[in-house]
Amino acid sequence: MPGMIRSAALAAALALGGCAAFSPDGGMDVVADVTGRSIGKDVASIRSADDAERVRGVVSGLLARPLSADAAVQLALLNNKGLQAAYHELALSDADRVEASLPPNPTFSLMRISGDGALEAERQVAGDILALATLPLRTEIARERFLKAQLRAALATVRLAAEVRRAYVRAVAANELVGLLAEAQAAAEATAKLAQKLGETGALNRLDQAREQVFYAETTAELASARRMAASARERLIRLMGLWGDELNFRLPDRLPALPRRPLTQPFVERDAVAHRIDLQMARLELTALATALQLTEATRFVTLLDLAGIDRKTVEPDGRTIRERGFDVQFQIPIFDGGEVRMRQALESYNVVFNRLTERAVTVRSEARDAYRSYRGAYDIAGHYAREVLPLRQIISEEMQLRYSSMQVDIFALLVEARQRLASRRAAIDAKRDFFLTEAELSAAVNGGGGAAGEDSVQQTASALAPTHD
Repeated sequence: MPGMIRSAALAAALALGGCAAFSPDGGMDVVADVTGRSIGKDVASIRSADDAERVRGVVSGLLARPLSADAAVQLALLNNKGLQAAYHELALSDADRVEASLPPNPTFSLMRISGDGALEAERQVAGDILALATLPLRTEIARERFLKAQLRAALATVRLAAEVRRAYVRAVAANELVGLLAEAQAAAEATAKLAQKLGETGALNRLDQAREQVFYAETTAELASARRMAASARERLIRLMGLWGDELNFRLPDRLPALPRRPLTQPFVERDAVAHRIDLQMARLELTALATALQLTEATRFVTLLDLAGIDRKTVEPDGRTIRERGFDVQFQIPIFDGGEVRMRQALESYNVVFNRLTERAVTVRSEARDAYRSYRGAYDIAGHYAREVLPLRQIISEEMQLRYSSMQVDIFALLVEARQRLASRRAAIDAKRDFFLTEAELSAAVNGGGGAAGEDSVQQTASALAPTHD
């Protein structure tokens, strides 16, 4: 038994010497590294007035110029308060990691009893020996949980960046559509007025007058709807960037940028997605943590309670004699009914569940990457087809119709029919270009993370629900 006491003292000394310290940046180093490699943007956790002042300066500089997609993403990563809350949750996980690495505090008790001229006093210091013995495994589990929390914060960052890019594309495409419909409405209004005057002179029947009037009315309604959608898309972008007050007067471009000259070529898109997806990295860490927890369960299979107490007792007899006693008290459970089989089975099956969920997620990630790349290439080809083929041909048709109208080979209404067809083609081209930039954002999310949360959340919830706890 004295050897056990010496071993416990040695374990306590080693545990105290290996206590973890708080991360100097609250764990943001991993977040900055992952974010920089995946989307090439800076992140910052605002923890002081100086940090807030620096961020305000960067935000003001970005808002002073017409906002590009990259600028909108960078602004949101610095200014979105929900993301800042995720960074502070990461700091809480850092505190949990440090707490888990600390040995259990000893318990001190003092007892004093007197009566019939006798006095008895007892002092006792008790400690959880089992908790000290399993501290290295618990510390390893806490370290893996903290790394997972860092990846979770990085995933929140990448998701926000992807959502901002989508919102930006939709807002600018809505602006471009508003401009196109405003131009069409002005032309339709002039045509409607001309039709009305021709009708008054008898040169145009009521049917043709009504056709021009209804086109003007429908274009006016479409313009109003487009303006409403553009305002909603802008507000969505504002919310993601965390702007308010005077910051709302930022400028967006009137149209989306031109298509890149060449599309991205990613022959190993599946391999890249499996290697880079943050949600998969989190699932792998969860599996590693469960493997360590399985070792912990195996180590404490038969003994779940082992307390050691040092006792110093002094008794003063009525005749004045003092009797001093020193010793120890050991408490442990006897595994008669529960030999640890239940906890071992729970830990093992928890590991198997998460392993299969991870494998399922890896298969899904590969499929998502392939699908995203096919959609990206298809959208590029469609948008390029409109830019290279449809719109130039429409321009040729428009110029030829103008020449024929000038030479009185066609009337004004044939010219108007062609203008409506050209309007439809231009609207389809805007939609195709918007879809391309949206699929570009989806491809980045499929390779790096930042898409839907259903898959990785299911792995996390399964592991959290089934992972064994050791108190």
